[in-house]
Amino acid sequence: MLLAACWLSFALLSPAQTDTNVLSVTAPVGVVLKAGATAEVKLKLALRAGYHVNSNTPSDKYLIPLRLTWNPGPAQVEDVVFPKPQMEKVAFSPNPLSVFTGQFELTTRFKVPATAAPGPSALIGKLRYQACNDRMCLTPKNLDVAMQVDIVR
Repeated sequence: MLLAACWLSFALLSPAQTDTNVLSVTAPVGVVLKAGATAEVKLKLALRAGYHVNSNTPSDKYLIPLRLTWNPGPAQVEDVVFPKPQMEKVAFSPNPLSVFTGQFELTTRFKVPATAAPGPSALIGKLRYQACNDRMCLTPKNLDVAMQVDIVR
């Protein structure tokens, strides 16, 4: 029943509504990574008021989790750290959902190999999410994330 309600609300959206981007991502500027060291880099995310995204550990298997992945590059991902989700009650679910709302940060721990070439480079990633409000869900999205970094010895 819950799955049907979610799909029904999704099916009722017009194409213009499904293309609405309610999540913005801000990558840090001036990131310096030291060869042979580990560094933490924070992405700032902001959701439009009234919307949420499922956490990285959603309440139900069919819900699309928030995922941040990074392409192979000058630094290796050791871990992506998500904030503590909040439990939110919505009209289409009998149980509270594990979600993120408002403004929050995702922290990635990168390990830079000692052999990394010094100089400017880029870290390229992808953020996958599905934004919902208390009555409907928008089309799942993938946002490209690009971060300029400077590798030093």
